[in-house]
Order: sequence, then structure tokens, then C-alpha cells
Amino acid sequence: MNVRYAMNRRKTVAVVAVASAALLVGGCGAEEKPKADKPAVTTSVPQAGTPTQGSPAAEEPVETLAVLKGREGVEFSINSAKRDAGGFLTIKGQLKNPSGSSVILPAEMRGNETEVIKHGLTLAGATLVDSVGKKRYYVLRDTDGRPLTTTGLDSLGPGKSTAVFMQFPAPPASTTEVSFQLPTFEPATLKLS
Repeated sequence: MNVRYAMNRRKTVAVVAVASAALLVGGCGAEEKPKADKPAVTTSVPQAGTPTQGSPAAEEPVETLAVLKGREGVEFSINSAKRDAGGFLTIKGQLKNPSGSSVILPAEMRGNETEVIKHGLTLAGATLVDSVGKKRYYVLRDTDGRPLTTTGLDSLGPGKSTAVFMQFPAPPASTTEVSFQLPTFEPATLKLS
């Protein structure tokens, strides 16, 4: 009798658990009444001549803070240098190859630290110099030693460009200007926002 009672009890508990889970999953996300402030979903086909997202006419102009010249004519255009709320400074820009032939990007851009070399060609060699505060800032690394910058850079085809970024610790709020340096490129002075 105890064995039969225990078997029935297990079946009952399993059925109740499955039913409870089904009710819980079925009730997730359900609303009693549709909200009146939700806009109706509509689809439309863009009219001819109307710019769509991703088309050249819809793109906003990009501000250029500095253009650095590197080896074999490669250019690095810096588009933004902004402080983040978390105490970081993020620099974004474009690596461009304006020449008519492919260019292999220099390995020196990644720096010479053993920890970052094993992560491939990056922009980890970049530094910021605060001459007023007399400090040099290096590209941040994660806990595995990977630099917080664009990775997988090896070459640029003729006339091609690629978007890049790098993160640094933010200089003090009183620092409004830093010197940006990337190995094999000429340095540039950046105003911080």
C-alpha cells in the first residue's frame, strides 16, 4: 500500500508542477486590456525618391576632429572623442586607404605588450597624453587581457575604409585637450567633449 500511495503521490505532484508551469508561461506577457497609447502597427512601401534608412541621402554628415597620416598613405580620421558616464573616453573614427592598391596595416599599431600581441592586430598601441596633468593613458583591457578596441585588422583594399573605436580611462573633467598617438601615424591634438 505504501508503494502504491507513493507512486500516485509522485504522479499528482508531477501533474500539478506541469500544469503550474503551463499557466505561468501562458500568463507571461498577457494583458487584460490592450493599451490605448500603443500605436497601430502599419507597413508601408517607401515612395520613389524618398530616402530610406541606410541610403546615402538619409546619412547624417560626420564631423572630423582630426586626420592622421600613416604609412603607405593610410589615413585615420577621428570622428568623436567623448567621455562616457562610466568614466571612459571613447574615440571613434575611420581607417581609410585612399590609394589604388591594397595595404597591409602595420603590426606596430597593436603595441608591443605581450598580453595584447596574442589577440591579433588591433589599435591597442594607441595612447592619450595629458600634458597639463602629465599623464599618459593606454587603451583599456578586459579581464582576459583583450584590448577594448577594434580587433581583426589586417589590410585595407584600394579605396576602402573601416570603422574603428578604442576606449581609454577618461582624463579628469578639467582636462579639455589631449594628444592622441597611434604608432606609425602622426600625432594629433583632440578637444574632449
